[in-house]
Parts: sequence; C-alpha cells; structure tokens
Amino acid sequence: MTVKIETPSMGESISEATVATWVKNEGDMVTEDEMIAELETDKVNLEVMAPATGKLVKITSPAGASVSVGDIMGEIEAGATGDAPAKEQPAQEEKEVAEPTQSKTIIEETKAVATDAISFDIPLSPAVRKLVEENNVDVSMISGTGKGGRLTKGDVLEYMAKVTVMGATASVSEPAQTVSSTVASSTEREVITPLPNIRKVIAKRLKTSQNEAALLTTYNEVDLSEVMNLRKLHQEKFVETHDVKLGFMSFFTKAVIEALKEWPSLNSEIRGENLVNKNYYDIGIAVSTPKGLMVPVIRGADKLSFAEIEQEIKRLAIKARDGKLGVDEMQGGTFTITNGGTFGSMMSMPILNYPQSGILGMHAIKERPVVVDGEIVIRPMMYLAMTYDHRIVDGRESVSFLVKVKECLEDPARMMFGI
Repeated sequence: MTVKIETPSMGESISEATVATWVKNEGDMVTEDEMIAELETDKVNLEVMAPATGKLVKITSPAGASVSVGDIMGEIEAGATGDAPAKEQPAQEEKEVAEPTQSKTIIEETKAVATDAISFDIPLSPAVRKLVEENNVDVSMISGTGKGGRLTKGDVLEYMAKVTVMGATASVSEPAQTVSSTVASSTEREVITPLPNIRKVIAKRLKTSQNEAALLTTYNEVDLSEVMNLRKLHQEKFVETHDVKLGFMSFFTKAVIEALKEWPSLNSEIRGENLVNKNYYDIGIAVSTPKGLMVPVIRGADKLSFAEIEQEIKRLAIKARDGKLGVDEMQGGTFTITNGGTFGSMMSMPILNYPQSGILGMHAIKERPVVVDGEIVIRPMMYLAMTYDHRIVDGRESVSFLVKVKECLEDPARMMFGI
C-alpha cells in the first residue's frame, strides 16, 4: 500500500516552508515516526516524520523546493523492503589556506577562501551547500540557528547581507535562489538585498489585521510609583529566591488578566461567522529579535505567579533571540502586550495581532508633573495605548478595560494578594 508523505502543519502564522534536507533517500527503509526530512521556515525548522514503516519509493519535493501545508512531499510503500542506506562519505580534508594580509578588506578575506577549502563540519542541506559553494562563503564565520547548530539559508543570506553593507552587493535570482556578489564602487549610493521571509510574513499579517479588523485605539496614562516601590523593596530577595529579576512585564501581564476577566470581549475573536469567547488566558509577549518581531505565548498566565511569569518570559525571550522558538510557542495567544518603551517610544498605536481582539502597548516611563490631591507632584508616568477590534468591542468596554489595567498597576498589592 502506498502512503503519501504530506507537509505537516506549521502553525497559524506559517503557511509555506522550504525543504531543507532529506535525511533518507529514495530506496531507503524508514520506520514510522522516524525523521525523514527537515523543513525550514522564516521562524523555525520543522521535522517531517515518516507516516508509515516501509520503503521510501518516491521524493516529489526535493531539497530546496517550496511546500505548503498538505502538499505531497513523497511516497512510502508500506511493508516493502529497501536497500541499505549508503555509508556516509568522510568529510573532505580541509586544505591549508594562506592567512590573508592585514591590508585585505573583509570582502577580500571572504572571497579568498576557495570552494574546496570550505569546512563542512556542520551538515549542510543541498540548498545551503550550493549557496555557500557558489559564493565562496566561509561557514566558520557564521553561527547556525537551525537544529543542532545547523546553518540555514537565512543564516548565510544574513551574513552575506552584512558583508554587502561593508562593501559588496548581493543579488538574488529566483527560483534558483543563487546569490552572486560583486565589489561595490565607491560612488554607489544604494545597497539592494532580498527581503527576508520574516519581513514578508510580518507585512502580510499586519495588512491582514488592517484589512479585516475595525481598528480603533484608546489611550490612558498610569502612575507607576507603587510598582517601582515594590520592585525596589523586594528585588534583591526576589532574585535570591527565584533566580530572575522582578520586571515590569509580570505586573502588566497580571493587570491585563484582571481586566480581561472583567471585560471578556477583549479575550475573544471572530472565527468565520462565529464569535469565540475564550475562558483561558494565553498572553502573547512581543519580542524584538535579530530576525524581526516575534510573539511567544505565556500559556495559562492566570495560573502563574509573578515569579513564574518572569521565568517564562526570560525562557521564551532567550529562545526567540537564539532562533529556537517552536511553532507551538508562538501560536494560539488570546491577547498581546508589546513594549515600545524599551526603545524609548513615548506614544504609539499598536496593531492587532490578528485574529485577537486587543493589544496593549506599553511606552517609556518618564518623570512628569501631575496633580495629586490638589498638589503638583513628580511621578513616574507611562502612556498606555490599547488597540481593539471595534467589530467585537465597543468604546465603553475598551475604555473600561484600560481603566482597569491602570487601577491594577496603581495599586499592585491588590493583584498580589488577589483582592
């Protein structure tokens, strides 16, 4: 019986991938649930498992091919016997390369590495190997973000783009996806590089949000004096006990959850012709990474303590920075928090992480004069911005939601004690 090998689900924000490599060849025997291929997306690498035990009789999507969810990648003859896989050939011995002189530029140093002298200690997919060989790229200069430190095509292109900025131009031709580099002239005023896949995905999702949702933003401001006092008072003991700092994000996450419980329409989404109200709180935290914006999700955040939220944020942020987030760690959030204040933003209008119905924007904390009990005092203030889908949420609900967040942050002890 012939069993089709289908491209697996890649998560709600990912629909396409590139076949990075086939671990098995046509004619090889495979075992059910054994890894037989690896897919490369703009965010994560995915393993393709054998759907049955038997002989891999056909590969229809070779390495380098683009595939979508459900596409047929190959066929397995269940129960058949196959040829024993060929033994892996030893890696070509690295040849000695003369050390470049100090007068050479970074571009010249890179180009000086001959193709037959490139070291492939880390296995490369055919597509990556072709890219490396055709452009004489020294892979020892690149840190791999793929599984097990494997180099991805994005790693190589990103490295070449950096080299381009320092004095060379790179051009990409599709669909062969080969890159040729030439030394830029001293009068050149533009550098052209291919748009990374992650930027394409971000652009597509943000335009979907703008086109599908009825976006409206409401603003408020919050006095963070009490939050800052609590952090200052308990920070040392908190770090000693939990091995993580007590940051602002745990306070904001807790405040958002309290507000969502009171105004549940902000924790819902439109799915087809139905309104889906969610009785769980999976909070997305926007994280800036070298490859672009990612939104890992804190699952069941309402059941976590302040320390557990901080630990989870730290774990997810490190994985996002290192390019090791799994698809399941970035999908299914019910509400998102983004912090433009990290980069100094005073005020902005966040865009919905569609299909969610609300997103809270944090901003920079600035000491400003405010009136308290008839007196002018200096307080650490932050502007808050909450964008919502007006198809689901009305003005009364959105404003009240943001006021509740403000109240929780200005009296954080109530959240900590559950009162």
